[in-house]
Amino acid sequence: MGGRGTFASGNSVAFTYKTVGYIEGVKVLEGINGKHGLPEESHSSSAYIKLEKDGTFKEMRIYDKDHYLLKEIAYHRKKSLTGNYTEKVLHIHEYKKDNFNDRPARRLTKEEIKEFKKYLIGVTKYD
Repeated sequence: MGGRGTFASGNSVAFTYKTVGYIEGVKVLEGINGKHGLPEESHSSSAYIKLEKDGTFKEMRIYDKDHYLLKEIAYHRKKSLTGNYTEKVLHIHEYKKDNFNDRPARRLTKEEIKEFKKYLIGVTKYD
């Protein structure tokens, strides 16, 4: 996959991710050449997952039919939700097409936890 899963002026972009596995049919990606996050746009998939080095869930990004980022589910420290920098919390960001930076974090609903639980390998606290 290219830098953002796209082409630059018609030229192929160097690969910055590699597929290291699948969870329930969703590609698990790992960055290469210093790339740490998941792509802002998908190439062909509707979702990607990133794991911690020990194999536990870290992040999942979900994309729309046009391959733009819709949602990001994450399990990491988020002071705005826990009040501290020590406690990991399962949360979601929902992206807006007209304002990519407006994506406040919130905890997942019970319905969302039920929907995504199969991907949340190693997450033990759902709140």
